Amino acid sequence: MDAPGIGREHVIGVFRIVVGLMFACHGAAALFGVLGGPHGAKPGFAAWPGWWAAAIQLTGGTLVLCGLGTRAAAVLCSGSMAYAYFVEHQPDGLFPIENGGEAAAMFCWSFLLIATLGPGRFALVSLVRLRRRTGTRPVTTRSSASA
Repeated sequence: MDAPGIGREHVIGVFRIVVGLMFACHGAAALFGVLGGPHGAKPGFAAWPGWWAAAIQLTGGTLVLCGLGTRAAAVLCSGSMAYAYFVEHQPDGLFPIENGGEAAAMFCWSFLLIATLGPGRFALVSLVRLRRRTGTRPVTTRSSASA
């Protein structure tokens, strides 16, 4: 039995925005020392895997947040969190509560959900598609003083 889809696209869009913002904040904290700084040592430039993980977090999270290339960015983000969980956390215990991998597991599954469901509402890609379909440009008005 399917529930009516009233508001479904809006909820998906808000979920995408929140998850993308939180993920991008993790990347910005690790790369630039903002928002409380990195959780651990700041990674050196291009150091594997810390710097690359932070770069994926910042760029992938921003793309998902904005709704540009959402599915591809979400798959990349999900994969990076799966890697983080299985390589960094899983050796310390079987369950996320034991090994400190709750955030990695939640981000992994959240991005997989976003990749499956799509961007929902409020995605910038919908503005690009609308502009291409209608062939119009945004309306701008000039004041009579500048004409």
